[in-house]
Amino acid sequence: MKKEAEKAPDFFDALLMLEKEKGVKCETLLEKIKTAIALAVKKDYPYTENFNIDIDPETRKFQVSLLKTVVDDPYYDIDNEILLEEAQKYNPSAALGDTVEIPLETHQFGRIAAQSAKQLIRQGIKEVERMQLSEAYQSKLNEVVSATVLRIEPRSGNITLEIDKSEVPLFKSELCPGEVLHEGDIIKVYAADVMSIDKRPTLKVSRKHRDLVKRLFEMEVPEIYDGTVEVKAISREAGFRTKIAVSSKDPNVDAVGACIGPRGQRVSKIVDELGGEKIDIVKYSEEPAEFIAGALAPSEVIDVEILDAEARACRVVVPDSQLSLAIGNKGQNAKLAARLTGYKIDIKSLSAMNELREQEQLAQTNSEETD
Repeated sequence: MKKEAEKAPDFFDALLMLEKEKGVKCETLLEKIKTAIALAVKKDYPYTENFNIDIDPETRKFQVSLLKTVVDDPYYDIDNEILLEEAQKYNPSAALGDTVEIPLETHQFGRIAAQSAKQLIRQGIKEVERMQLSEAYQSKLNEVVSATVLRIEPRSGNITLEIDKSEVPLFKSELCPGEVLHEGDIIKVYAADVMSIDKRPTLKVSRKHRDLVKRLFEMEVPEIYDGTVEVKAISREAGFRTKIAVSSKDPNVDAVGACIGPRGQRVSKIVDELGGEKIDIVKYSEEPAEFIAGALAPSEVIDVEILDAEARACRVVVPDSQLSLAIGNKGQNAKLAARLTGYKIDIKSLSAMNELREQEQLAQTNSEETD
């Protein structure tokens, strides 16, 4: 008589517990376990060609069987064939040529096979966990995520964050210069990449990435989120200053005003999140001269001359009193404006420009007289 599949309530309880604790789907675990058991069976029955592994979570039954063909031959293949008389002990209606299932008892796997199965199951679960973690991290790529500061390594300055109950490193090199965090702080970070540490996937997160600012504006400004206002360009010196160029698709919506928000509330939230980093919001223009003039904010600009459109080079004239502001500390404002617009910017004060023009005129006069 065919043996009824063995019930294994403890086995399925353990699977459900793993599913709950690790977040790994039961079906995925079962596939890994079937693979592990198949290897264990092949180890104990190396010459067996066919076997069946039946694991049914709904009926909570577990059965592993060898599959043998019913024959009437005294020289039969004992590993893959079975005599009719023996076959009918498992299935009374068995006939020559039929396939009969021979259920295996758990102990028939042997100690080595069982240990091998356990190890493979453990490895399988780890692989599934890694796969699911990698998929979860992939879904966060190029987005801003909230994180809690768990630990700060005193020597290296590296930080361990908690994101969705997983620990993620924030390397010191990805912090803004001078930024000081404390355990328990809740911060926002930019998910720049998925990397592997000790064969385990993790997020590469950053506080320095320029797109952190872009995503923060998308979160704070509904007009950017719904596409009415578009971020056209962004340049950033993390921890010091960011310039962001925006334009509006709706003539009735002021792109710069929308980003600043009522009484400056929207941009203030982003500045606070970035530890006081200055943010210049610039109106984007298709006219290079107009765009370059705006990009040099907060400095006033008297004139912009495009010297070579193909080489993207220009000269900008500013009031004498605004020269240091236009250039910025260590040239920072000028560099950010150049990155934002894509132009090489030569900044001249009005007096220096007037002197240069006088010299040019004098040189031209002397040339004419010589001719």
